[in-house]
Amino acid sequence: EVDLEERLGELDLRSDLDVPDVPPPTDSTPEILKRALSGLSARWKNWWIRGILTLAMISVFFLIIYLGSFMLMLLVLSIQVKCFHEIITIGYRVYHSYDLPWFRSLSWYFLLCVNYFFYGETVADYFATFVQRREQLQFLIRYHRFISFALYLTGFCMFVLSLVKKHYRLQFYMFAWTHVTLLITVTQSHLVIQNLFEGMIWFLVPISSVICNDITAYIFGFFFGRTPLIKLSPKKTWEGFIGGFFSTVIFGFIFSYFLAQHQYFVCPVEYNSETNRFVTECEPSELFQMKKYSVPRLLQAVLGWETVNMYPFQMHSIALSTFASLIGPFGGFFASGFKRAFKIKDFADTIPGHGGIMDRFDCQYLMATFVHVYITSFIRGPNPSKLLKQLLILQPEQQLSVYKTLKSHLTEKGILQPSLRG
Repeated sequence: EVDLEERLGELDLRSDLDVPDVPPPTDSTPEILKRALSGLSARWKNWWIRGILTLAMISVFFLIIYLGSFMLMLLVLSIQVKCFHEIITIGYRVYHSYDLPWFRSLSWYFLLCVNYFFYGETVADYFATFVQRREQLQFLIRYHRFISFALYLTGFCMFVLSLVKKHYRLQFYMFAWTHVTLLITVTQSHLVIQNLFEGMIWFLVPISSVICNDITAYIFGFFFGRTPLIKLSPKKTWEGFIGGFFSTVIFGFIFSYFLAQHQYFVCPVEYNSETNRFVTECEPSELFQMKKYSVPRLLQAVLGWETVNMYPFQMHSIALSTFASLIGPFGGFFASGFKRAFKIKDFADTIPGHGGIMDRFDCQYLMATFVHVYITSFIRGPNPSKLLKQLLILQPEQQLSVYKTLKSHLTEKGILQPSLRG
């Protein structure tokens, strides 16, 4: 019993008040902006800095959209790596005095392993015909999950070997810290790319809705905010929250109307192995074909219309926008609680007036999961193109067996006529 009490006494049972302070981030605002806004109050100076940088980021985002799907995927990967870096750096700074061995190296190693697993799965699903032509890739894809597990197991063993007496508990804290960070960043960014493959509209509308809600909630809160919304984020107000909701729903409905008119945005993103390029060409599904809807009687008197023409996807955009404005902000509140726990204002100082990349994308990750679940639950059906790619990588005798089974099934249903043998 005495030994047990001594061991318990050695445990690190620090409270939140004992968490070391993280050094405050430096001001990364360009000097030209500082001089131009030097005569303004701190409140309006922050307003102009946030506004200018927001317009700059939106402009860059539109440029990347113009460059195509592959550049968007690289953007998602870059954001994922930067968000991971910011969260891991906080842990490293908070517990820097412990000088834990291999902590940062192992963290980045696990990031590499998890990305290898998820993006390998993506290659196997969407690049089957490309892989079939290259024997080296065939080996990697065939044993992909075993290789991924072996890589992770290597990192796990390295972590166990790095354990140091008197710091066991802290090292396991950091091990859990790394894995939760991977769950938040890598898993969600993988879902973002999965959504992109369904069609660029499933990528742009959710992301743009979160951006719109963030901007409009800030504007409404800045000019009309009086009533605090939540203690975790004192600057958030009910006026901003409600104003952001209605603005986002309207924006999503209109934005969807314009995107639904173009194949480039509505067709699934597919890889063409002949041209080695991503293509977005298809016959738009029913979701993106104009239909006539009856207006509810209560609204007929107000609008003066009995029917209205719209795309079915616009109805789905209401669900996406509603989630982005009502539930999405809780990703930001979660991040605010995290920052308060470690006594920091922002995750980093990458973007002047905004903080770190994670400060801008804390709501996007939650949105990505919802969109993926929404597509798989209410939208996605059997994919003939994907099934055909899987059939093409089978052995000839397996393909022949599938052909005979399918022919027999269609003949029994009366779709094909029985073959006559003389």
